[in-house]
Amino acid sequence: MKYTRPALLALLALTLASCSRQKLKVDLVLTGGDFQTLDAGFPRAEAVAVDDGRIVGVGTSDGVSSRFEGRVTIDLHGAYVLPGLIDGHAHILELGMSLQTLDLSGTRSPEQVANLVEEATARTRLGGWIRGSGWNAKNWRTGLSGVKGLLDKAAPDNFVFLVSADGESVWVNGKVLDLAGINSSTRSPKGGIIGRDANGASTGILHGAAIGLVTQRIPPPSEDEIEDAILQAADTCARYGITEVQDAGVDSRTLNAYRLLADQGRLKIRAYAMYDGNDTTLPAVLKAGKVLDYKGVLTMRSVMVDMDGELAGRQAALVRQYSDAPGEYGVTNLGEKDLENLTIASLSSGFQVCTDAHGDRAVNVVLNAYGKALKVGGVSDPRLRIEGADVLLDSDIPRFKSLGIIPSMQPSACASDMYWIESRLGPARVKNAFAWQSLLNGGNMIIGGSGFPEQSPDPRIGIYSAVTRRDVNGLPGSFADASKYFLLTSDASMDSSDYVGGFFSGQSMTLSQAVKAFTVWPACGAFQEKEKGKIMVGMYADFTIFEKGFDGIPAGQILDDPILATIVGGRPVYISPLASAWGVK
Repeated sequence: MKYTRPALLALLALTLASCSRQKLKVDLVLTGGDFQTLDAGFPRAEAVAVDDGRIVGVGTSDGVSSRFEGRVTIDLHGAYVLPGLIDGHAHILELGMSLQTLDLSGTRSPEQVANLVEEATARTRLGGWIRGSGWNAKNWRTGLSGVKGLLDKAAPDNFVFLVSADGESVWVNGKVLDLAGINSSTRSPKGGIIGRDANGASTGILHGAAIGLVTQRIPPPSEDEIEDAILQAADTCARYGITEVQDAGVDSRTLNAYRLLADQGRLKIRAYAMYDGNDTTLPAVLKAGKVLDYKGVLTMRSVMVDMDGELAGRQAALVRQYSDAPGEYGVTNLGEKDLENLTIASLSSGFQVCTDAHGDRAVNVVLNAYGKALKVGGVSDPRLRIEGADVLLDSDIPRFKSLGIIPSMQPSACASDMYWIESRLGPARVKNAFAWQSLLNGGNMIIGGSGFPEQSPDPRIGIYSAVTRRDVNGLPGSFADASKYFLLTSDASMDSSDYVGGFFSGQSMTLSQAVKAFTVWPACGAFQEKEKGKIMVGMYADFTIFEKGFDGIPAGQILDDPILATIVGGRPVYISPLASAWGVK
């Protein structure tokens, strides 16, 4: 059948009207944005459509709007959108507990401290603990006189434990003294002092070894306190644009709290839990072989093992002695054979193994153990990880790729450790400290994390540190900066160019690599690359939204680029007041 031109136009109009009527109703449509999708086939987009927590459309604003009708539609006004940022190594419970600790630094009187404690009672469960730190009696006009009774009045129904700025004293209330059995007849222990007034009654101030009379009586956090800490930490992460945390070292009590919160729909962000390898229930968990997955909100399929400690405390295990402490080599917490056996048992039960190793000797032991465990076979895609990998042997760098081991590293740790790390390692070994580009050039991905609360949870700091290898003040820009602010060796073999433009700037990541380290690569390191890490149809609708685009501003401005919103599963879990134009609360 042939149509005349007017008939064709009428048919076209009818078809378009029909298409308009047939728009798919979805939960959310975001338009007018600058979406960096990380999808190589469609790297940039203007809009997305979301339904039932997943992305159902990606494209131009006109294209998405013509196909989908959102129950909620938001015009982003040109905001920059990344796939939801993932912190690949952090500690949620510890962050939550630290957020519940009062910062008493700068207080000018004991009465000011007591007022802060009284305010804290409003957000603390009855019978719970109020902790604080940083008070300094040298800053108080009255000193320690007259402190007795202030905390009892401020928090009569809670336990109060306040640590001094130097960590040598604590101030507690009467409930804590009663718990510890400290009264007028209690003698001060050797190396400690129980503060007393003129009548011999305790003032609540304990010094030195006397603090142990209390700390040994402090109970572990209750289930309610664990839940509160997780929720508070998750809320903080959401404000920093984090949509998932890979939580390193979750014990059975914390996992149970996670499960309850996930069942109740109270978790704002996703959690990928690594089960604590020291938890006494680990054998039973491995025997059961149950990988947990609560609708993508909570996943537990990994075991976390600590091989050594940090370089800062000279606990990281090194092949050669510390340059600034002859005779000290650090320590390993586990033998190579023990880790090999644990890895075999974990893999056979369906669990990934993530081992924290910072020194070159510790990393070497882990690579050896992993390599032997992998020869047992039976697992086609183990994705074993080394967390930290702060300093490496030259010969071990290619082994990551050959064995398929994923390095999980914390870029912000480089920015904090570079001040003193050369003094620990000397000019030769320090060249392989935080060797990101050496690993990337070898064909590896790198999972980016913060290690919070030791470092800030702000992923902008991690991305900035990865790109610049400088601190937040822009140091070092030159060898003169390093000479002024860093602990450097006097060895004549030191190359001054290593501090020009950043700390060993040749190891810096590109911006693209740094973004992938907090999106695509941690998703892959958690077997989740088909569900998150990119903005593609079918993936979770997790987005971190910034005011500006990282690739359009100087690297230093990344730190100040406002986070406008965090969206998890299509649900806004944080909206900045700066996004008021969106009309979303």
